[in-house]
Amino acid sequence: MAKQTDIHLAQRVNDVTPFLAMEIMERAKELEAAGREVIYLCLGEPDFPTPEPIVKAAREAMLAGETRYTHSLGRIELREALAEHYQQRYGVTVDPEQIIVSSGTSPLMLLLFAALCNPGDEVIITDPGYACYPNFVRFVGGVPRFLRTRPEQGFQPLPEDVLALTGERTRALLINSPANPAGSVLSAGHMAELARLPLPLVSDEIYHGLTYEGEEHSILEYNQEAFVLGGFSKAYAMTGWRLGYLIAPKSTVRSLQTFHQNVMISANSFVQLAGVAALREGAPYVARMRAEYDRRRRHLIPRLEEIGLKVHSRPKGAFYVLADARHISHDSLALAREILEATGVALTPGIDFGPGAEGFLRFSYANSLENLDKAVDRLADYFQKRGWL
Repeated sequence: MAKQTDIHLAQRVNDVTPFLAMEIMERAKELEAAGREVIYLCLGEPDFPTPEPIVKAAREAMLAGETRYTHSLGRIELREALAEHYQQRYGVTVDPEQIIVSSGTSPLMLLLFAALCNPGDEVIITDPGYACYPNFVRFVGGVPRFLRTRPEQGFQPLPEDVLALTGERTRALLINSPANPAGSVLSAGHMAELARLPLPLVSDEIYHGLTYEGEEHSILEYNQEAFVLGGFSKAYAMTGWRLGYLIAPKSTVRSLQTFHQNVMISANSFVQLAGVAALREGAPYVARMRAEYDRRRRHLIPRLEEIGLKVHSRPKGAFYVLADARHISHDSLALAREILEATGVALTPGIDFGPGAEGFLRFSYANSLENLDKAVDRLADYFQKRGWL
């Protein structure tokens, strides 16, 4: 028998922490395969089909042979459509040459933080915040600097707290509105204050199109030199299509493009044409989906409070509710696992989003009203049995 070769993985790979929302989902799939009925409230994935005009555009593009590499910045039709969208929606001028299209926003985050950070450089990230942000920063040798936020602020950063955390090696502040996990939305005034801070801004705007209260604003309205991450996954129900974009200051685009050429080459050609159809024809479908999410949001919040889960910050966007379960447990992962095994309801533990959300549970209402009610009923029965209600 041949000798087994020792394989040593790089420390940066071993330092990547698990994405707990996926861990819960994967265990839920095991239970489902064993015959259990599971209600999935753990992932931010729309339960609606991709709108037909988008599917039709992709089908026609594939049949027409649009299956080859594209320009590394993305198809010009899509970049022009995005520039038009930002002009119409936010009143800001974006040059199509400032836009890099890729296979989702995740590779673009990795690309962007690799460009911003030398080893030891810092990026300020809110705690709680999207679980994968710190891993992207660490993977490229950067250091995430966590800014603890408070429920009464919607878990969004205050400018004075950002300044207090800013140092010589700070390279950017990362903001997210509408936000994951709390669903909070930055007001125009709050966003303008953050835009005036003396450091580069990275704005993750992936949940744009899913705001239910107040106006939706892009950071580009207040700072033309900001980096904006956006995509089609959430508002257009296109998670599996993997289509995202980065709007970058003109001075940085060539360097980012060169890196993108090496690691991604280009996004799928026919998927990019589907993105054009989404921008041109998708608005009525997005409006209907948004209205249904809003109905679920308004229904779910009081139901959670009925079973003792406090919602400190009413979500105004995305499709999440971050509910306080600290009266039950300060170990949200253990609690989420117990709830899944006992009730078949899959929830995301707050610790996935940082210590600031420990003891919380995140509910995704990207599921039917019937399933939301069924899930809360199961939780109520179990909480009663355990003496938590």
